[in-house]
Amino acid sequence: MTKVVTESVGEFNQHFPKIAVIVTSSSGGKDNAMTAAWHSSISFTPPLYGVSISPKRFTYQLIIESKEFGLNFIPYQKASLAARIGGTSGQEIDKFEGFDIEREKPLKTKVPILKDAYAAYECRLVDSKTYGDHIWVVGEIVAMHFLKEAFTAERFLNLDKIRPLLYLGSDLYTTPDRDSLQFIKRGI
Repeated sequence: MTKVVTESVGEFNQHFPKIAVIVTSSSGGKDNAMTAAWHSSISFTPPLYGVSISPKRFTYQLIIESKEFGLNFIPYQKASLAARIGGTSGQEIDKFEGFDIEREKPLKTKVPILKDAYAAYECRLVDSKTYGDHIWVVGEIVAMHFLKEAFTAERFLNLDKIRPLLYLGSDLYTTPDRDSLQFIKRGI
């Protein structure tokens, strides 16, 4: 195989795949959802989670107004929903009504929690900072929702029960091969 070495970056997708999430927001009687792949846990204590959002997104506007957001982890079987949510603007369509998205009641916020999510975090905004053409939005997780059966006793995702949705870039979705799972001990 040939390795390319270049200073000309342009679009870079070598860091994919990543788990796709649905970011939800609500403010002024308007709910919205957007698909995101640039997100990460940041801290256990306090429980902080971040997501990269373009400031052009309606979801970002609602997060800034309400100071809260949700992160919904959906299974691979819902890839078409993720694509539809990601391909439309909440300023033009009510995605919950237009895509018949079922919600569950949040516990500590007003953000929509997707019924189809195998896990969801309710977050209160603690920081947002611009990096290039996106804003890194950080929230403290104030409530969690998760399907008990989707996780092992150690709280790892059970790949026999859930196939997580992975995004490869350019509207390509996949899921891991559960037969490739292996435990590898760290260290010497």
